Amino acid sequence: MTRLVLLGPPGAGKGTQAARLASRLGVPAISTGDIFRRNVTEGTELGVTAKSYMDAGEYVPDTVTNAMVADRLAEPDAVDGFLLDGYPRTADQVTQLDSMLGAQGSRLDHVVEITADTDEVVQRLTRRAQEQGRSDDTEDVVRHRLDVYTEQTAPLAQLYAERGLLVRVDGMGAMDDVTARLLAAIGVDAV
Repeated sequence: MTRLVLLGPPGAGKGTQAARLASRLGVPAISTGDIFRRNVTEGTELGVTAKSYMDAGEYVPDTVTNAMVADRLAEPDAVDGFLLDGYPRTADQVTQLDSMLGAQGSRLDHVVEITADTDEVVQRLTRRAQEQGRSDDTEDVVRHRLDVYTEQTAPLAQLYAERGLLVRVDGMGAMDDVTARLLAAIGVDAV
C-alpha cells in the first residue's frame, strides 16, 4: 500500500517513470491530464466545466481539479494506494489533498521530486517537439515552462520536505537506472 506524489519538471521523464513505478508498486498512476481528458470525453458535469476553461486557454480552477481528483481517489483501484502525477501543483491543492486523504483515514507515504539538468531537459523537449512536429515547444517556451514549474513547485517541495516526506532523485541517465533510484528512495527493492 503506497500513496505517492511524483513531482518533476517537464521533460524529466516523470510520465514514463510514473507508469513504471505504478506497475512495480501495483497501484494506479493518476495524472490530472488523464483525469481531465476522461471527464471531458465522458461528458461528466466536471468535465463540461473543465472543458469550458480549457477551450478558452485558461487554467482549470482548483475547485474543479480538486473535485476531479477526489472522485478519482475514491475509485476502488485507488483506495489501497496510488501515484499522483501532476497534482498537487499549488499550496491550496496540498491542503485539499490532505483533507481528501484525512477523510479516508490515510495520508501520503512519500513525495518524490525527480530532478533534471535544465539544459538537458530543454534539449529533450525541443527534440521531442521537432520529432512530433510541435511548433509550440520552442526553446524559449520550454525555458519559460521550466521557470514556471520551479516557481510553483519550490514551495510545495519545501512544504513536503518540512513534513519529512520529500526525497529528491536524479532523473538523468538510463531509464532503468532512474527507476532503480526511485524505488530505492521509497524503500522498495528494484528486483
